[in-house]
This record gives sequence, C-alpha cells and structure tokens, in this order.
Amino acid sequence: MAKGNVVFDVDRCKGCGLCVYACPKKIVALNENRINVKGFNPAHVIDMEQCIACGNCAIMCPDSVITVEKL
Repeated sequence: MAKGNVVFDVDRCKGCGLCVYACPKKIVALNENRINVKGFNPAHVIDMEQCIACGNCAIMCPDSVITVEKL
C-alpha cells in the first residue's frame, strides 16, 4: 500500500475537523497543544507511518490547507 506525507498550512487551518472524520486510518486529529495565528487548534497527523496517501483529508478540507504527497 502507498505511503504518504501530509502537510498542513497550519496558520490557515480553522480547525473544522472535517479531515479528522474523512481519514480512514483515524490518524488525523486536531492539535489541542497548539493554537495557530487565527486562534484555532489546527489539524495534524498523529502517526505519519500509518498514512496510506488516500487524499481524503485534502479533498474534505474546505480551505485547501492540506497537501498529500505519495512516497
């Protein structure tokens, strides 16, 4: 299965959580330990090794702040 690298533009993320629900591997979460410049908890990947580069998170993001790279 493909492996991936997910990159978030954390300062543009509004923490809506749609990417969290779209991830089939359940490895995307809102980072409760960080607040971005807009005052939101941005999304991040908690275990990049489990990423299958499906792109669901990027597709669901209404602000296009997620880039998925297949490795």
